[in-house]
Amino acid sequence: MNIQIINGPNLNLLGIREKSIYGNTNFDTYLDELRKHYANITINYYQSNVEGEIINKLHEIGFSFDGIVMNAGAYTHTSIAIADAIAAINTPVIEVHISNVYKREEFRHSSMLAASCKGVIAGFGMDSYRLAVENLLNG
Repeated sequence: MNIQIINGPNLNLLGIREKSIYGNTNFDTYLDELRKHYANITINYYQSNVEGEIINKLHEIGFSFDGIVMNAGAYTHTSIAIADAIAAINTPVIEVHISNVYKREEFRHSSMLAASCKGVIAGFGMDSYRLAVENLLNG
């Protein structure tokens, strides 16, 4: 099984930014743990702060991978283009959020991507990624 994690803008700063919301762990450390836990599958990782690069990555892998775990960051709430890219591909996408977006600012309560995704997982910290991987594995 081949799973792609895609992180959007500012998620390269995990472990540094707004620790009260996002925690103290950087994503590389978490990714190492996740890969060890799921040693029998391939977990690829991609992060970009650029909307078009995220769309290009979806196009590149969206017909050949078994699943995509996507935290599009703020693009979740604004990007019709990423939503259209998700709708255009065959690979199932699960939208994830580290924080509980429904406990935050009202603009974060709306997702442009959710309708094109298999499901949404929010509010479980970094464990949101593992929960998404579990869902992809169990179909």
